[in-house]
Amino acid sequence: MTTTPVYRFNSVILRAPSRSIVNGLRALDTGNPTYEGVKAEHEAYIAALTDAGCEVTLLPALEEFPDSVFVEDPALVFSEGAVILRPGAETRMRETQHIAPVLREKFATVLELAEGGYADGGDILTTPDQVMIGLSARTDRKGAEALQDCLTQLGLKSSIVATPEGVLHFKTDCSLVGDDLVLSTGRLAASGVFAGLRTLIVPEGEEAAANALRVNDVVLVGKTFPRTIDLLTAEGLNVVAIDTTQIGKVDAGLSCMSLRWFDPKK
Repeated sequence: MTTTPVYRFNSVILRAPSRSIVNGLRALDTGNPTYEGVKAEHEAYIAALTDAGCEVTLLPALEEFPDSVFVEDPALVFSEGAVILRPGAETRMRETQHIAPVLREKFATVLELAEGGYADGGDILTTPDQVMIGLSARTDRKGAEALQDCLTQLGLKSSIVATPEGVLHFKTDCSLVGDDLVLSTGRLAASGVFAGLRTLIVPEGEEAAANALRVNDVVLVGKTFPRTIDLLTAEGLNVVAIDTTQIGKVDAGLSCMSLRWFDPKK
């Protein structure tokens, strides 16, 4: 792996939310978000990424695809290149047709998964030593193994790990917040997947806070998780609280709304 910290980014791709976001997929129905609320949260997210030192490419909304604001699921990006994935939700499969041309403009190397199998970017956690691929309802073993082949072509090590039963994505329950530090739910940490890394366990009742986002010198965290914010602050991390109240109603966290990489040419 590169010696550049895996949370060092200077480039991000985002997609504006569509008005159809109110019909987005969700595992638990807590009511529909409002388009205006999601748009305001997305704009604050863009501002936070810009303040953290990233150049933002904002793609237009896709009304045909309610969940297309979550650009991390149909693709993966690294300094070494990009991978076009195959989302595990049928309604999201054709999103790749819209993100692929953008990736080919920005990356010299763009790979695609071999036929068969599914893999969502929300199941992929990049650590300093490897790329972890979580099996879930959206990422099956065949898709994970196809992704491993692509990562090998990019010169990246990887492993396939388990996601806790009933958890949408692997990164629903974890995020890398330091060189060797993972923020995790207790159920995921107890599985032993983070051997060799330190773990911070989110307080009971704040499990959704595990999907934080480290970008350069800051950690973005949902503002409705005060005990997790205190936990991270006590660790010496620079926390920026972001409102995720509306976007959270469609199973969203902070990592899924952007594709992030370090472009050495900038």
